[in-house]
Amino acid sequence: MSKSIRVYSPASVSNVTCGFDVLGFAIEKPGDIILAEQGGKPGVRIKEIVGSDSIPLNPLENVASVAAQALVNHIDPKIGIDLTIYKNIKPGSGIGSSASSAVAATFAANQLLGTPIKNTFDLIPFAMQGEQIASGAFHADNVAPALLGGFIIVRSNDPLDVVQLGAPPDLYTVVIHPDVQIKTSESRKLLPGQVPLKSLVTQTGNLAGLVAGLLQHDYSLIGRSMHDVIIEPVRASTIPGFVELKSAALHAGALGAGISGSGPSVFALCKGEISAHKVHDEMKIAYESFNIKFDSYISPINKKGTIQIID
Repeated sequence: MSKSIRVYSPASVSNVTCGFDVLGFAIEKPGDIILAEQGGKPGVRIKEIVGSDSIPLNPLENVASVAAQALVNHIDPKIGIDLTIYKNIKPGSGIGSSASSAVAATFAANQLLGTPIKNTFDLIPFAMQGEQIASGAFHADNVAPALLGGFIIVRSNDPLDVVQLGAPPDLYTVVIHPDVQIKTSESRKLLPGQVPLKSLVTQTGNLAGLVAGLLQHDYSLIGRSMHDVIIEPVRASTIPGFVELKSAALHAGALGAGISGSGPSVFALCKGEISAHKVHDEMKIAYESFNIKFDSYISPINKKGTIQIID
């Protein structure tokens, strides 16, 4: 057992327009860093949180400690671990803030204990227990890409069945994160309980096309498939300037654009870094007129997922 371990877990985009709760991908930055250290007493504790005053220190309410404790309970409940969280993804951002912390804590705890869980895939259920605290739902569309990298399909949550897709080599993403907070648990209340058969067929076709485009590195097919006819129409109004951001992205040459997770972040997929910078600039210009502070990111698809930081 090591004395301390530091790990980095990236932000992620889930849903990816037509893939509600089943599709997600990881981005290079931002990401959370967690330092896990041997503790003197049994149980997982939060030693310190750097970068956020809104996240609870109570280990029963913090996604990172809940996830790590689930792993500890599975391995040996007598183990003690202290966590220091360096929070670089703002809570409620829509780019997997809670998932990143939960994954980082799970991965760090496993490394600290000498990797008793050998297959990284098998860490997903422990991280999902932490994610459930934040979102109110037991799902892996942010957790899995943050842990494994690339694009991920969650074929089933119960029983868990996750498929790793990787990513086309020249695919980039642009993310605009407005400084407003949308809770996933509240956003889910807006979703329709039933959808028309026509919409279901359209959505299924788009999801199948998007997955095929990713596997075949067919950027045109990726763009044609990035349309959400079920979730986006009811969530778009909760994000100030969403219509303008999406329009700016598409006008600048993005393959497609949509809501990241439950928002408020808006993402675009682009072919190549040059296109991504052009889309990024146009989206920034479009949003500056709203007088809302925002962060922006340009990133290739993160294909490594969560990694140990070696000093």
